[in-house]
Amino acid sequence: MYRRNIKDGLLAALADTPVVLLNGARQTGKTTLVEDLSRERDGHYLSLDDATVLAAATADPAGFVRKLDGMTVIDEVQKAPSLFPAIKRRVDADRKPGRFLLTGSANILLLPKMSESLAGRMEIATLWPLSQGELAGRRERFIDAAFSHGLPRLMKAGPADREISGRVQIGGFPEAVARSAPDRRQAWVGAYITTILQRDVRDLAHIEGLTDMPRLLSLLAARSSGLLNVAELSRSAGIAHSTMRRYLSLLETTFLAQLLPAWSANRTKRLVKSPKVHLIDSGMAALLTGASGPDHPGERQLYGRLLESFVVMELRKQMTWNEMRVSLFYFRTASGQEVDAVLEDIRGRVVGIEVKSAASVGEKDFSGLKALAELAGKKFHRGIVLYDGDSVVPFGDRYAAMPISALWRAAGPAE
Repeated sequence: MYRRNIKDGLLAALADTPVVLLNGARQTGKTTLVEDLSRERDGHYLSLDDATVLAAATADPAGFVRKLDGMTVIDEVQKAPSLFPAIKRRVDADRKPGRFLLTGSANILLLPKMSESLAGRMEIATLWPLSQGELAGRRERFIDAAFSHGLPRLMKAGPADREISGRVQIGGFPEAVARSAPDRRQAWVGAYITTILQRDVRDLAHIEGLTDMPRLLSLLAARSSGLLNVAELSRSAGIAHSTMRRYLSLLETTFLAQLLPAWSANRTKRLVKSPKVHLIDSGMAALLTGASGPDHPGERQLYGRLLESFVVMELRKQMTWNEMRVSLFYFRTASGQEVDAVLEDIRGRVVGIEVKSAASVGEKDFSGLKALAELAGKKFHRGIVLYDGDSVVPFGDRYAAMPISALWRAAGPAE
């Protein structure tokens, strides 16, 4: 069993918060993690995937909750929305921290009626697929290090750290990681998507045309890290514009797709710019597109898109446990200069990260970062180009090229 880096944060939340909710896509390891926490704290585990438990919870929510003593884990809580008001009443009567640990495979923040019931009483965390550090038994500190005064210190690279393409194609779903053969991973992804459509999407919205969803996921995978153009996507998929928006919302709610907002120095303008779309796992995206890797003829551009998604999701994973609180964006000017990932801390300081699949970096690769620096002004802290090389190379006071493996090899902030 992999040790999840989010665990310490969950323990801290359980120590001072009555209800803790662990959100995330199916098969990311939520059940394994909460069962582990339940055993450590002598708690009681219930799963709403069990038809009998679900029937009891929906028939009499108040009575169901009233009979629960000690720490209780309720898995897949989105299946019984009526439990939330009952849990609220129980918590209001007894504010003891760590009373309930809930999990959900639907984003509660996108289901307002659920989240509003426990406002001020619940802390929400998200468990993503395994990070590269978790796969190596390591807690990454790249984000904290990127905001330090000096360049991040890197641990010594091993042979596996240089196998970037393989990491992109495998991704981080525990079940997929465990399967060495691509065709077996392909079989798992197919079964996984079918399960999501049959169980979660149907539970959240009674809609027809679910057979369109696998095709839509494949189209999104091919457009990974691209700007979301709903009209173009609707035409390509042959799906009505209004239906397409609903499908995209469902994919985001079930954590299969993530939207990355645009950064702007003017905060009000961020809301009107088109977001980028990323599938939550580069391995899933690679299998849906049939991508074979950067050395396969004609696939260099697709691999570059998947690599960008891989980096963005590694950053998103680290955001759930790094000490510094940051928000994640992308940056694009009207003339087309881009920065793939922009980290902004609560003080407004900005770190830009550009992703290159090449093994070398030149001055021109920093043009997007310099455009970002010009707009951010004094708030610009550092610009980093992540590339498929081995060395950390400074390009002036506030810019540097770093290996992609720095994401999981950063030992911490520079002294």
